[in-house]
Amino acid sequence: MTAAPTPPAPVDLTRTAHLSGVFAPQRREVSVADLPVTGALPADLNGTYFRNGPNPRFDPIGTFVYPLDGDAMVHRVTLRDGAASYANRFVRTPMVVAEERAGHAIWAGITDLYTPGAELVGPELAGTSRELPDINVVAHAGKLLAMAESDLPYRLDPNDLATLGRDDCAGAMALGSTAHPKLDPRTGELVLFTYRLEPPFLAWSVVAPDGGLRRAPTPVDGVDEPIMVHDMALTERYIVLFLGPLIFDIPGMLNGGSLLDWRPGDGTRIALIPRDGSPVRWSHTDPFWVWHFANAHDDERGRVVVDYVRWSYPTGLAEVAEAQRGGVERAVIDPESGSVQRTTLSDRYVEFPRVDDRLLTRPHGTVATASSGPGRNALVFLDAERDTEKVWNAGDLAVGEPVFLPGAERDYWGTLATDPGDGRSWFHILTAEDPGAGPVASVQLPIRVPAGLHGAWVGAESDVLDPP
Repeated sequence: MTAAPTPPAPVDLTRTAHLSGVFAPQRREVSVADLPVTGALPADLNGTYFRNGPNPRFDPIGTFVYPLDGDAMVHRVTLRDGAASYANRFVRTPMVVAEERAGHAIWAGITDLYTPGAELVGPELAGTSRELPDINVVAHAGKLLAMAESDLPYRLDPNDLATLGRDDCAGAMALGSTAHPKLDPRTGELVLFTYRLEPPFLAWSVVAPDGGLRRAPTPVDGVDEPIMVHDMALTERYIVLFLGPLIFDIPGMLNGGSLLDWRPGDGTRIALIPRDGSPVRWSHTDPFWVWHFANAHDDERGRVVVDYVRWSYPTGLAEVAEAQRGGVERAVIDPESGSVQRTTLSDRYVEFPRVDDRLLTRPHGTVATASSGPGRNALVFLDAERDTEKVWNAGDLAVGEPVFLPGAERDYWGTLATDPGDGRSWFHILTAEDPGAGPVASVQLPIRVPAGLHGAWVGAESDVLDPP
């Protein structure tokens, strides 16, 4: 009889930057109303902010690779009639449920080859890997979805954040989904892609406005090896994918190497996928990496204009000797000739670019981003058309992704932030017209919210908050 594999050793939290300090896991789940507010909550702002992020339920074993590892915890800040409330819950995947029964971690990190056997988790879960719906939250067609990296999302009850189960959105996500599908505000469609380790290596699909199937998963021609693609942009005519040369190297991993191989000699390929199903338009440029897009649109000449945060390579996923270089960049792509013109809009080291979601697929004006690190904690608001930049210096506060908050009379930006000194977390609200002036209202949250990833603002009128 073959002996069961030995579980790997625990990860040392004190030696892992993304498991300590403002990233330290939060194990408490609470629901608290009537939160203290500094300043005055805007009377015209009613809705809920949901935010997701990796948060291990128990101290992890084997490996921990931020931001792709860690169980999902979703946080909810509700603003209604001048008052604020907060709640948080783990997304209870089968792995989280089994580990809660055991009282400790059973599954290892994504880069560890260990999987538990039937003697630990039963035959149904034996040999499985941890499910990780921990990256984003998407609201569409009356559903609230916790999104994973190229996998099926989990549907949540927006009222108490209870986990309702996996959801393939009528088959549109049957092969999985990016954590960053894009909602077209003009058509109501939710457009997405997914990458895979086996053919089809890249596919795209569309969820109809009512949640039904508009387009089944459709392979992207011209992709003949497994490649990691985290985010996408969308125009009225195209899905925009940047294929940085980060390749899944399964043979290399089985021989003791890395799962992901950065191949800068291949350059970066750009796919413009027509939403009408016609052939893909391909372009090629120098190697670089994109985690997140701000937005894209078709210009009056038929070109595609894309704003995004550009990096020399994917830090943490590629072993590169050169110094990292980052910034906000604009690419103008000609679908007919394949030409690519790239221009640096800002050389600040920022991430999490967001725009007014009502302007997705169209010219967007302001791009809001977050900067973090000693002396760099700030929200940066860049308007390339007006050539302006406004900055809210957050001091010692570790700020998260900004999110646009449309009010009935004025518009705002919001962000979660944590003080690394006393561990207190806040939801800050800034006006869209003058965000550099700092918060007009700050909601003190009842527990520390770990530095996390992405979220969504859902207005009080949404069918997600008040299902039909």
